[in-house]
Amino acid sequence: MTDRTTQRTALVTGGAVRLGRAISVGVAEAGYDVIVAWSTSRDEAIETASSIEGLGRRCELVQVDLTRPEAADTLAEAASASFGRLDLLVNSAASFRSRPLLEIDADEWDAVMALNLRGPHLVVRACAPLLKACKGSVVNMTDLSVFQAWTQYPHHAVSKAALAHLTRVQARALAPQVRVNAIAPGAVLPPEEWPEERWQALASRAVLKRVGSPGDVVQAVLYLAEASFVTGHVLPVDGGRLLGPTGPPNTGDED
Repeated sequence: MTDRTTQRTALVTGGAVRLGRAISVGVAEAGYDVIVAWSTSRDEAIETASSIEGLGRRCELVQVDLTRPEAADTLAEAASASFGRLDLLVNSAASFRSRPLLEIDADEWDAVMALNLRGPHLVVRACAPLLKACKGSVVNMTDLSVFQAWTQYPHHAVSKAALAHLTRVQARALAPQVRVNAIAPGAVLPPEEWPEERWQALASRAVLKRVGSPGDVVQAVLYLAEASFVTGHVLPVDGGRLLGPTGPPNTGDED
């Protein structure tokens, strides 16, 4: 039987699909029991739970709509009831909507902010007592739009930039008991609608001249979960894309 006083537990929002699924399985491989929060991907959630349980770890599935404020309390209550503790919270659930800036109305703006920004705040707020009791940590998932003005994804970019600053505020507010950091992945998992040539073009913009993988992000999550002297930072996992060109334009040394 699992010892509730020592067995580490992680909560991953958006943990049934894509990068969230990789994180859920990755932390289970590292020895965590896992709460996987999912919204609409029932079959994928069941498959994720099966993968986690196949590793000898416990998994609880919790269906929530994180655009609704009460969802955060539901997750905190599930963590308390099922495991009695929470050591790691990964806020991975997010939308990735593309629309020209001047076509974004109030409803569209609010829908993105509710999931990408308000959701992580409310989940951290609800889970803070459990995290403090375990001296746990939070990892918020952002992306390179934190540092770049993505005009094809304007409200998404603003939400992620705000989440990066929320990470710093949370790190101060929850210290010293809880550490809060963020990860900004680069090209590690292509959007489903992207053609292969668009995806591979990103490799040429990275210093390492390749795209990454979800496993690269999992490694970063596990590092931040254990890095006891690191808080309030946004860690790019981008193969060096943020370094930009190697020289000014028209010198023959640009990216």
